[in-house]
Amino acid sequence: MKLLNLLLIFLFCSLSAQKSIPFDTLKLKEAKDMLADDYGNLYIYKNKDFSFTKYDSLGKQLGKLMFTVPFKVQNVQNPLSIAFFSENAQEMKFVDQNLNEIQKVDFKQKFGFIRMAYAEDLQQLWLLDDSMKRLIQYNFRNETTINSYPFDASFDDLMDLMVFENKIYILTKKQIRIYTFKFEKLFEAPIENGKRFRRENEFILVITNNSILKYIPEKEMVKIFEDPDAQIVDKNTLSYFEIKANNLYLYNLEKSKETKLQTEPEPEKKPTDQPVGKSEEKSKEGSSEQPAGENLEKLINEISEVQKFGI
Repeated sequence: MKLLNLLLIFLFCSLSAQKSIPFDTLKLKEAKDMLADDYGNLYIYKNKDFSFTKYDSLGKQLGKLMFTVPFKVQNVQNPLSIAFFSENAQEMKFVDQNLNEIQKVDFKQKFGFIRMAYAEDLQQLWLLDDSMKRLIQYNFRNETTINSYPFDASFDDLMDLMVFENKIYILTKKQIRIYTFKFEKLFEAPIENGKRFRRENEFILVITNNSILKYIPEKEMVKIFEDPDAQIVDKNTLSYFEIKANNLYLYNLEKSKETKLQTEPEPEKKPTDQPVGKSEEKSKEGSSEQPAGENLEKLINEISEVQKFGI
């Protein structure tokens, strides 16, 4: 009986790692992107009609935006002020928690061609001006340029920009690159289908089509979540979310595994550099874990052996 109880507990824990969320599949069918805030609300962007819709955790619609041109959503970590950038319209919009527009910043009159924009806070923007080859720090409240840095680089398939702690983060579909304000490259690594950055305190995450990666400063990229069958993935501070086969699933953060990705090129190690022991240990621990199915099968076999002896 003890073994039988253990089997049931193990089966329950295995199933609880993934939770299917009741959500209308028609709402997910044509989703181009999905984001989740820390209140459990979900945001679906559809490229077909350039719509951006907010739902609660049960699928009830809370608001909807209709654009006439493609817009890129920066993030929804502060749902009271969500930033959108449009390369086509050369403008940035800010909306409130009900998706009502609260401010619009037009770049056409003051700058050349802005390839990407990042809202650092509710006052400052970082603008990548492709025509002038400069990175511009801009206060949009009083419409003044604070700083301007030469940034002569060509990026194919540029997906996102972030500035944090005096470092410039550039994301393309195939790479992440990190620079100083002097245009010195600090780090570079390959990325498959990169989409956007997400910052959680001091950690920088990269969201791709079916995985989430964490940047270990000037060391490596670590994969913290992956599902090859997923259409779209995202996370908030409590859970991972994914759309798979037009269904919505939630995963507990504790169930993830971290996998190191090889950087390219590998940064030089300085004598003062600390060994990357912790991340390596996590990878080894993750690789030594057996899949739930194998453990379950082993447990069933053990129960069968015990039953042969009439226990």
